Amino acid sequence: MLHNVDSEISGLLRRESSRERRTINLIASENYVSRAIREAVGSLLTNKYAEGYPQKRYYGGCGFVDEVESLARERAMCLFGADHANVQPHSGSQANMAVYLSSIRPGDTLMGMNLSSGGHLTHGAHVSFSGMFYKSLFYSVNRDTGLLDYDEIAKLAREHRPQMIVCGASSYPRKIDFSRFAEIAKETGALLCADIAHIAGLIAAGLHPSPVGCAHFVTSTTHKTMRGPRGGFLLCNAEYAEKVDKALFPGIQGGPLLHVIAAKAVAFYLAEKESFQHYQQKILLNARRLSEELALRGFSLLTGGTENHLILIDLRNKSITGNKAQDFLEKAGIVTNRNAIPFDPLPPGITSGIRLGTPAVTTRGMQQEDMATIASFIEEAFASSDSEKKLKQLHTRVARFASSFPLYSDETT
Repeated sequence: MLHNVDSEISGLLRRESSRERRTINLIASENYVSRAIREAVGSLLTNKYAEGYPQKRYYGGCGFVDEVESLARERAMCLFGADHANVQPHSGSQANMAVYLSSIRPGDTLMGMNLSSGGHLTHGAHVSFSGMFYKSLFYSVNRDTGLLDYDEIAKLAREHRPQMIVCGASSYPRKIDFSRFAEIAKETGALLCADIAHIAGLIAAGLHPSPVGCAHFVTSTTHKTMRGPRGGFLLCNAEYAEKVDKALFPGIQGGPLLHVIAAKAVAFYLAEKESFQHYQQKILLNARRLSEELALRGFSLLTGGTENHLILIDLRNKSITGNKAQDFLEKAGIVTNRNAIPFDPLPPGITSGIRLGTPAVTTRGMQQEDMATIASFIEEAFASSDSEKKLKQLHTRVARFASSFPLYSDETT
């Protein structure tokens, strides 16, 4: 049908499908959703306008979508053990915005992880709304170890007394001690928001400590390790539920995307399965094996390895910048993203590092022994970085390897 209506878009989708099948996706924030998730996102629920919340809509005809959203909320609360869930945020960024809007005032101090140390734009970066509306205060990792120094974070919080502390990261390869952050917040009278966008799947599977019960608010996305649709959700203590809901709607969003919320409900349902726990365990094993194989090949890993799904590589010993590495790796069929390293001397558009992750390759069925193969491909790409011909030849081999792992379990190629 799409081809008959719009052959240009249809053709681009076919080309994107081929690209996904023929490349190794090591972007830590990407994944491949199941057919069930795709079916929900592409469902007729995209037709329905439903401003408001279940049983409190501003439009008629919302009986069934009320059930859909209520189911998604209940499943999220059950999965994470939370008092309250809001599944309407279009993204993790909007979930964060709703939390801030509900609890602190413009000009208040927001303390978050420095972007170059692994934080997120919405944790106070000056180019983000979080840095425009609030006074930013940043903590960083230890310069020598690359690890969070909780004593230094506590000292900074005591000195500046922020109204809100944000913990969580987008490129930190170690576990986060949410209980320690909770102690710091309590001592300094701050509210605590934990952004678990990257590690939500690991938390749901019980493989990373949960901030629920420690933090006043928890925000997340439903893609990445959760392997759900692109979107966000937030959890909070019961006492903050009404304010958070009002901050999201009508505060910053209008009608929710019910087709995406239906897919979120499916993702929460699948995350309760034993198979999801096994899948998350494989993500961790693959990340650990990939980091070991890369270290053996002379790559410098931040913090010396990983305890979650991602790996951060310092390329300075290779005399190659992150943007150049991203470019020639993609020419070889290996998709990554340039990434700042702590205290990076280079600007964000260039960077001294790259970030790798294992959720997507694990979804395709790749095992620990395949991580050694991927590491050898990466090593070869770096050795061939100045040769378009060699990179093209490597891409052919990478494509053959990647194509042997279907995107969906019922595919044969």
